[in-house]
Amino acid sequence: MPFIDSKVSVKVTPEQRKELKERLGQAISLLPGKSESWLMVDLSDEQDMYFRGDGEQPTAFIGVSIYGDPDSGAFGRLTGELTKIYDEVLGIAPDHIYVKYATTHDWGWNGNNF
Repeated sequence: MPFIDSKVSVKVTPEQRKELKERLGQAISLLPGKSESWLMVDLSDEQDMYFRGDGEQPTAFIGVSIYGDPDSGAFGRLTGELTKIYDEVLGIAPDHIYVKYATTHDWGWNGNNF
């Protein structure tokens, strides 16, 4: 039950959205037991974002919520892949991307909790 919530300062075309969705679906498998079949993605573009006091450079904040407790090594590999994807697809430099992870043992779906 992963959820990737990203906010980016740039405009995202329909083609870029499709590519992001596909590549994020592949990348989530870097976390043991996670796959695109349960992945939900939200992409908010054209956000007013400032990093280091500058609002002119393309910037991204990516939040990854996970059910369970993947090891921190898997998170490290996913961070590398996420920053690569956002750089290649949207032109956002890795040094202008924050990635935040949140894990939980309480996750609801279909009227129940896992």
